[in-house]
Amino acid sequence: MQQLAFTALLNRLFGPAVLALLQALRIHPKYAATPISNSFAMELLVVLLLTIFFVAVRSRLSVERPSGLQHTMEGINGFISNMADEVIGHHGQKYVPYLITIGIFILICNLIGLVPGLESPTAVPIVPLGCALLTWFYYHYQGIKTNGPIGYLKHFIGPQDKEMPLVMRLFLPFLLFPIEIFSHLARIMSLTIRLFANMFAGEMVTLVFFSLIPLGIPVLFEGLHIGVSFIQTYIFVLLAAVYLGEATGQEH
Repeated sequence: MQQLAFTALLNRLFGPAVLALLQALRIHPKYAATPISNSFAMELLVVLLLTIFFVAVRSRLSVERPSGLQHTMEGINGFISNMADEVIGHHGQKYVPYLITIGIFILICNLIGLVPGLESPTAVPIVPLGCALLTWFYYHYQGIKTNGPIGYLKHFIGPQDKEMPLVMRLFLPFLLFPIEIFSHLARIMSLTIRLFANMFAGEMVTLVFFSLIPLGIPVLFEGLHIGVSFIQTYIFVLLAAVYLGEATGQEH
């Protein structure tokens, strides 16, 4: 594994402590001398950069003279808020903080690979999988919190209209429950593969063209990488909103 400079720095400073912690948890890293991977180092760097960014935005908040950063973040908040209202419904505002957080994190993870000496952690399967699992558990938790365990379970057994024939009402749960379980499990794979495959492919195409034609044309693929980064972030956040809307909906 070729280490990035930032990863090497983390391994030099914290590698022994991380290795001891992993061994205490009975986890044996592939490279004991460098237990911190590039993908984890890049995630940590993104978190540090975002923390600094939001501290800077928070320190400059103003009603009379809002800064450009404040306008940008208000625009992002407005965009996600409108999406939540349209996709989730009137109760969607309570989920906006999560959608904004996961969206900005994924976007910066996608874009950081454009910086020389860094790479996109979302081009490694474990990072998109982590985002997918977090979203999966989050919307199920919100579904149970909103509808209660029994009420949320009813989402998995289909409609139980009293006007339906009794035989159909008894048969539908046995048919739909396993289908719904499989469908929800497949969402983890869908979210993971969609994000990982697009970011990995984008990085590979850029690297290939940089090796063949180091000047001119690769710049076009950097632009394509930026476009794909924004599109994949939007799709991930949109699907998370859709899943939250389905899990917390009470109309049906």
